[in-house]
Amino acid sequence: MKKTFVFIALLILCVSCISTKSTLKNIDDNAPIPKLTKDNSFVITEYSKDKKYGYDKDYPINVFYRDTKDESINQERFLNALAGPNGEKISFKKLESCCPFPTKRTELGAGFLGVYEIKWEGQKKPVILYINIYEKGYLLVPVGLSLKKIEL
Repeated sequence: MKKTFVFIALLILCVSCISTKSTLKNIDDNAPIPKLTKDNSFVITEYSKDKKYGYDKDYPINVFYRDTKDESINQERFLNALAGPNGEKISFKKLESCCPFPTKRTELGAGFLGVYEIKWEGQKKPVILYINIYEKGYLLVPVGLSLKKIEL
């Protein structure tokens, strides 16, 4: 009984904190599904010119997923395609989920952004990227990062 009450209270709190209008600026349902490399990372060919892309919660990297069993795979596919500014090998970890927004792609009608910390050798301060698994968008290399050398 107590667990049910806590669950319902948390659900009401989450839903009440979500605006009915999304603030996400770069969703594009017409974006193509990215191709994969031999090592199962995304093939990304373009660089963003927008300094907000990925670094601002209103301009997240929209990696989209098909169902809950693939929930985290596309974040990894995207991040595994990246390198530091001079081609350095990066490491990444998810810090938290944040920034609820409305979406039609979940049963609850809400999604959260994943907040990832990106590091590489010689870096002074880790990079923080916002990634959205619920919506589609063109995948670009965020400003200040580069592409890992890949085999197609």
